[in-house]
Order: sequence, then C-alpha cells, then structure tokens
Amino acid sequence: MASVRKLIVEVVDAHNLAPIDGHGTSSPYVVIDYYGQRRKTKVVPKDLNPVWNEVLEFNVGKPSDVFGDILEVDVNHDKTLGPTTRNNFLGRVRLNSQQFVKKGEEALIYYQLERKHLFSWIRGEIGLKIYFSDEAAVPPSPPQPPEEVKAEAKPEGDGNTKDKEKVNDEPPPAPETVAAGGDLKSDDSDLDEDVMDGGDSVKSNTPLKREGFDQDRLRTSRSMPEIKISDDVPIGPQPIPRVSSISSFTTDVSDRFPIERSSFDLVEKMHYLFVRVVKARSLPTPGNPVTKIVVSGCQVVSKPARKSMYFEWDQTFAFRRDSHDSASILEISVWDPLISSSMSDVAGHNFLGGICFDATEIPLRDPPDSPLAPQWYRLEGGGAHKGDLMLATWVGTQADESFPEAWKTDTAGNPSSRSKIYQSPKLWYLRAIIIEAQDVPPSSSFQIKAQFGFQVQKTKSIITRSGSSSWNEDLMFVAAEPFTDQPLLLFLVEQRGPKETTVVGVASVPLATIERRVDDRVVVSKWLTFEDPNEEKRVYRGRVQLKVFFDGGYHVMDESANVCSDYRPTAKQLWKPPIGTVELGIVGCKNLLPMKSIDGKGSTDAYAVAKYGNKWVRTRAISDNLDPKWNEQYTWRVYDPSTVLTIGVFDSWEAFGSDGEKESTRPDFRMGKVRIRISTLETGKVYKNMYPLMLLNATGLKKMGELEVAVRFVKMAPTIDLLNVYAQPLWPIMHHIKPIGVVQQEVLRTIAVKITAAHLARSEPPLRREVVTYMLDADSHAFSMRKVRANWLRIVNVLSGVIDMVKWFDETRSWKNPTATVLVHVLLMMLVWFPDLIVPTLAFYMFAVGVWNYRFLRKRVTPPHFDPKLSLAETIDTNELDEEFDALPCTRSNEMVRARYDKLRMLGARVQSILGDIATQGERVQALVTWQDPRATGIFVGICLVVAIILYLVPSKMVAMTFGFYYMRHPIFRDRMPSPGLNFFRRLPSLSDRVL
Repeated sequence: MASVRKLIVEVVDAHNLAPIDGHGTSSPYVVIDYYGQRRKTKVVPKDLNPVWNEVLEFNVGKPSDVFGDILEVDVNHDKTLGPTTRNNFLGRVRLNSQQFVKKGEEALIYYQLERKHLFSWIRGEIGLKIYFSDEAAVPPSPPQPPEEVKAEAKPEGDGNTKDKEKVNDEPPPAPETVAAGGDLKSDDSDLDEDVMDGGDSVKSNTPLKREGFDQDRLRTSRSMPEIKISDDVPIGPQPIPRVSSISSFTTDVSDRFPIERSSFDLVEKMHYLFVRVVKARSLPTPGNPVTKIVVSGCQVVSKPARKSMYFEWDQTFAFRRDSHDSASILEISVWDPLISSSMSDVAGHNFLGGICFDATEIPLRDPPDSPLAPQWYRLEGGGAHKGDLMLATWVGTQADESFPEAWKTDTAGNPSSRSKIYQSPKLWYLRAIIIEAQDVPPSSSFQIKAQFGFQVQKTKSIITRSGSSSWNEDLMFVAAEPFTDQPLLLFLVEQRGPKETTVVGVASVPLATIERRVDDRVVVSKWLTFEDPNEEKRVYRGRVQLKVFFDGGYHVMDESANVCSDYRPTAKQLWKPPIGTVELGIVGCKNLLPMKSIDGKGSTDAYAVAKYGNKWVRTRAISDNLDPKWNEQYTWRVYDPSTVLTIGVFDSWEAFGSDGEKESTRPDFRMGKVRIRISTLETGKVYKNMYPLMLLNATGLKKMGELEVAVRFVKMAPTIDLLNVYAQPLWPIMHHIKPIGVVQQEVLRTIAVKITAAHLARSEPPLRREVVTYMLDADSHAFSMRKVRANWLRIVNVLSGVIDMVKWFDETRSWKNPTATVLVHVLLMMLVWFPDLIVPTLAFYMFAVGVWNYRFLRKRVTPPHFDPKLSLAETIDTNELDEEFDALPCTRSNEMVRARYDKLRMLGARVQSILGDIATQGERVQALVTWQDPRATGIFVGICLVVAIILYLVPSKMVAMTFGFYYMRHPIFRDRMPSPGLNFFRRLPSLSDRVL
C-alpha cells in the first residue's frame, strides 16, 4: 500500500522570551510555514517561558522552487492580550529540511531565536521536535455523478461501447508478427507489468497490446510457439554465418571506440566488451543448459539456466578489450551439460546451437546513454532449429551501470572481488548515570554492573546505610544503529568477599524507550525495579534511580584524532551543510611484490580500500597481476577541510576460500596505505601522482609497490563560508562543554572500532576485520621506541627556528658582522622611540615570510604523504622493531624482556632528568618572593624597589634603549664569566633537594 510522508513538528516550549506587552510579559504563539502550509499554536497568555506541547502536521511534496525546502518558525505576541505599540515579533527560526530525521530518531532541540532585521530586539530559545512520518495513504472514493449527467452521457457512451466492441472483435495477431522496426518483442519480463495491466487505454493494433495478448495466451497454453525472425530491418549487431572465418584484428581500441568524457574524468577509460545473456526458448532439452562465450582467447561458461517458461540466465559478462589481444569474432553457444559430460563431443549431443558476431560492428555505449535492449537471435547448428537466444552486446567502459555486477576477465569471475560501497554504522554514546539504589539489604557492600552487549562497566562498591546507596557515577557505552532487541542490563551485585560477588537483582532498559539528547540539557531520571534472577516469579529486590539517554551531541571516534576523516556529531539535526566534495580516482598499482605462491609462481590479487567519513569503498580484486589497473572513481562530501582521506591496498585470499578451511580463514595481507589531507589540496586542481606503498613490520621497512591515485577537491559552498569553517571549533560543542577524558575516549574508540569491524564484516562481500582495523589505525597508540625518538626529533625541529634566531642574535651581539649589528641598533632605536610600530613590523615580517615560502606551494605537485625518514623507519634497529610488533602480553623470552626493560629504564631516567630540570626552573621563580632563602628574597625585593623608583623617574624609552645598548655592547667591554643576574638565579633554592 502506498504511503504518504508527513512532516511532524512538536512545539514543546520556549525559554526567556523578550517582554513586549509593556507590562514585563508577553503572550506568545507560534506560526509555522512549510511549503506554503501554515499552522498556528494556541496563545499562552502573559508568560515568558510558555509551554505548548502541540503537534503540527504538514504534507511533504516534491522539492519546490517557489517555496523551497525551508521550515520557518515564527514566534509572535498576541496584541489582543497585551496592547502595545511595539512590534509583535518575538523571533524566528529557519531550518533546512535536510536536517530533519525520520520518526524514532527525533530529539528535543532548543534553537536560538533569530532577529528579522538588524534593529530587532530578540532573545530566548524555542524547543522543537521535528521528524518525518510515513502514513498509509487511503485512496479517496470516486464521487458519484448525478443521475441527470448519467442520462445525458448515455448516448455517447453507447457509441463508444460499440466502437470498443468493434475493435475487440478483431482477431488477435499471429505470434509470428514482428513489431515495428523488425525488433521482435518477447515475453512479459521485458515489459512493465503496470503498463500491461492498464493496457485498455492502448489501441489494439500497437505492438504493446499484441505482446500482452500473446503473453496471456502463452501463459494459458504453456507451449512454445514457433516464432520467425525477420531480417528486414536490423536493430543491433547481426550474427555472422558460422562457416565464415575472419582473422583477428589489431587495430587500436581508442581509434575504433572514441570514448566521450563522463564523470570518470580522473581515471583512464577501460574498454570492455559486454555480453548480456538473458534467456532462451524452444531448446530441445529438459535440463538446465549453460551458455559458453569465447572471445579473444578467453572462454567463460555461465551458470545453469533457471527453468521456468523460458530458460533464464540474466547474466552479464565483461571482456577487457586490449589493443594487443583483441579478436573480431565473438562466439556465443548453448550447451546441455546433462546429456554428455564432455563439452567437445564430436557427435554434438550436447551442443544446442550458437551465434557468431563481428566484434567490429558491435555498437558503442557510454553513459548517459540508455541501456541497450536485448534481442532474440536464432541459434544455428546443433539441431536447434527452433531455438532462440535473447542477448545484448555492446562496447562500454567501467562507467557502465552493468559493470559492477558483471563477470569480468581481470577478476577471473570471483564474485567476492566486486567493487562495493559500504557505510559505517551510525554510532551513539549511550550514557547511564547511576544515582542511587534503595530497598537493598543494609550493612552490605553493593555495586551496580551495567552490561550492553560485550561492554561491561561497574560502579565503585559502597556500603549501604539504612537500605540505600548513592553513587552518582557516569557510565558510557557505544551503540550502533539499527538498535537491536538487546537491552541495557543492570545488575545489583553484592560484594561478599575480596573476590566473591553475588548478583542480587537484575533490571533491563529496552533501547526503544531510551531518550535521545543532542545538547547538555538535564534528562529526567527514572526508577527501575530489580528482580531476582534466580526466581521464576517476579521477586522485588530493590530499585535504582538513574538517567539513561543517547548522547547525540558527541562525535563517536573510531579513528585517531590527528587523522580523523569526520568530526560531525551523531545527531543529524546538528549537521552543517557540506562545503565541497573530494573526488578520488584509484588508477592502479605498479611493481607490486608477489604475496602468495601458486604452483611455484608468485602472484598477487590486489584490491584497494578507501575510507572518508562514514563511507567506505572497495575496488574489485584483480587476479594474478603485479600491475593491476582499477580505474575506478568515487566521490565524498566534505564537511570540514581539516580531514584526512585514507587509501589502503591489500592482497585478497577470498578467491581461495573453496580450496580448504585453512585458506578461507586466512586474513588479507596489508600492502600499505596513503593518507591525503583535504586542506592541503587546492580547489579544483587535479593531483595525479604515484605514491610508494611502505609497510613496516617485524622484519623492517619494505616497499611493496606504488599506488597511482588522482584526487581533486571541488568547492560547493561560497568562499566566505569555506573560510569561516577555519574559525569554527573542530569538535562538536559537547566535546568542549562536557569533555570526555583522554583515557575514557581511547577506551570508547577501541569499542567503536570493534563494532564497525563487526558491522562491515557482515556485508557481502565482507570488508574483513583486519582491513578495517588497519584503515582505522586501531593499534596506533601502542608503545614504540621508534615513535618516541621520532616525536623528540619533531620537537627539536619545531624549536629549531627559535634556536636559529637565538644563535643569530648572539652572533649579532658578538659583532661578527658589524654592518648587521649597526642595523640592529638602528632598528632598536626606531622601535623604542616609536613603540606603535612593533606589532605592525612583526605582522609585516610574518607576511613577508609567508609570501617568500609561497614558491614552495606552487612547486608542490604531490600532496604530503607518509615520510619514512621522518618516521625513522629506514634506520630502526631490528630489536626495536621486534619490540614494537610484539603482542600484549609479551611473548618473548625472559632475557630479552629484561634487556628491553633495562633499556626502557635508561630512557625513563633521561626523561626524568629533563622533567626535573624544568620543575627546578619553575620552583626557582617561585622562590624569588616566598622567602625560602631570606637573603636572596631580600636582595630581589630591594632590587625591585630600586627598579620601580628608576622607572617612575626615568622615561621608559630611555631605560629600554640603555638596556638594549648595554646588552649589545662590544665583546671587549664584556666579562667572560656569567652575568650576576644569572648567577643569582642559579643560586635560588628549589624542591629538588627534598625529593627522596
């Protein structure tokens, strides 16, 4: 039954509205306009915090250019209840329908009221629940015409009836009749059933009416009528006689098949010969025949036909058309494997007929061209004098809609190697705030254990007082849509000993009853009753008060924070419009290493996986090829430029799943990945480069090959909106209002990775767990001595600029270059006498540095990617590699673990010394005024008094210039020993001598 979609708007309440009636209050009501439909709520008299709780319905139509997809909510004041000379406008909210969700996903959201013009005095917010609801459509009964109208229309109706009967009295056409144009139409599977059912409005002499009649007659008789093929007007490629022999041609494919530009503009066009075998009729066999297709030295056999009124296959094959290996003969034959086990029986027992085509006459099809209609062809030879085969053949590219599901020569027909698009599950944070428990046995230690799937969390143990316990602990879980029937379970656990616990009661919370929150509003708590899990009847064991809700204002992290591809919150209502799209063309790989050995020959079945946001893509797996070519293109929407696109290459073992259980469970081998940050791409520029696939494992750094990709960022939003994104917070606002701890965030991320991997592993074909964990960097935070040294060098590199500046200033102060020193003196005088120039001069200097470095951007043709030298992957010790890739807990010998522990202690000692030095300097600064050293503090206080008096009497410009000239005095006027001020600071006490 058809359904009608409606937009439901629940107007809940409003807070802190502006007083407008002249008496400090307002009488608000809400007017909502959507697609020209206007609804109004009741008026709440004299209330600045009104509560409506009204439900308004709107019909949802097609997108309109007149009204648009904007929902406008206006809050007005009723002048009749509070006369005022002011404007009755209290604020409005304008929402795009793309932010709305379906029923069941709605949440109460408070929107800040906006002003209509610049001088409006608006304040407050309004709470709304907005969602789409699909309701069953009830068809209206047709109105009954008046009797007078029926009487007047009767003569005309009689004439029409006679004409209709006259037409229907004509004899039906013979089944041999061919449709106009020489195209013989077939059975009802090629026609729209709705059109055939409503065929009364079609004239009886149309081909559609004939086919509908013929099909009905075929259904009644269940016979196979003989149908003659007309050769008057050929439609598609015509079969050539089987006795003819045409030599193979080697003409360049691009010359014969000029491919038009389409959406696949980042990758190379790959030519394929498509053959779609639909069905056959009148075959002299009771079994399930197969079709065999031979072209360019490649032979493929289809699946057995499904036996119905016809022999049906409906299977598409795609043969790669290479310029060096292309034949002009396409042979399609039908065989019956049940009659003879030998497919080459000389007696021709199982050969039912075949067709040959000249491949040079096959038409070209490139989207957006319409699909090529299949045709009936008469089978020749094999004794099938009455057999016909319906098929279609054309030349296309990988942009053809039949390409993803077709059998392809480069994948060897493996159904698991098809390219697919996957969606990550929508993840929510499920938060349960355990407040207190009542009616539990007193003088006992209790805790609450919460379990959701494989996730288990516990509160601390508390000894009950007078039958109640209070926790106020926040427990967080990760839940994925669609929510299953598995509820949130709460266990009341009694602690009877150091390691002995007993479950006293159990309570469950169905996920369908849990409220959804998108902001930091307070959720109303509820009471749940504990029941005895060991009793069949419901036995009361106490109750617990808690707040449980889905927190949709957070972004559930499944990637590392520094390489995240999406920062949007879970709630769709909080999503902002996209700013652009990123287009990725996965061209292919070169010089891949063989990953497996088959019959003594190395081979690789490579496929690529790309991940951005919640969309995953997987290319087809190219069988036994060290230089695979995919040439597949994908597009993602970009909501934030500070995100990362990840592409990984893997070796597939799925094709060997039927050889044995051991090989079928073998994981796909990772071959490396590439990361591209969107913000490093210029708008509209195509970056097509080769990236090295580097893999770091326990044996060291190995280059697995090269990956060629093309990427382009296209801006959709206005430039001002794109630039405004850089001023917005990176994470959703809930991460800043109520942040989650670093340790808890990492634990939740590990759970999210497991849920995502399990969800994608259930797809067909599955995206394996090892692929998902590698793409999400699930083990990125494991300890690595290499990463410790690399991060230290990164810090040194960052501080190198400051160090170089200090060295240059020290050289200038030493008068190694007298000209530069004199210029610095002049600059000092100018900045001291004109201090207003300090900030502009510094800003202009940074501008000059940025403009000077712009030349590096113009020269950069490759976006930044993995750097083995920065990662210290080229010079790493084998012992450190073994330590980095060792499992937890450690599996190495005791001697090796002891050596690693000693090395870690040495590193820890160095870090300890550095941290102690930093703490010492800070404590010496504190000791200046804390009188830990009375004499030193007295000296410092006295110096501060003298400095204050001098600065009061002497102009600050003279003091600054004197200090600058004194600091940069010539070395012949300086002492080689440290300055008195530095000596004084080093003598200050610290707390280092008090540490045990």
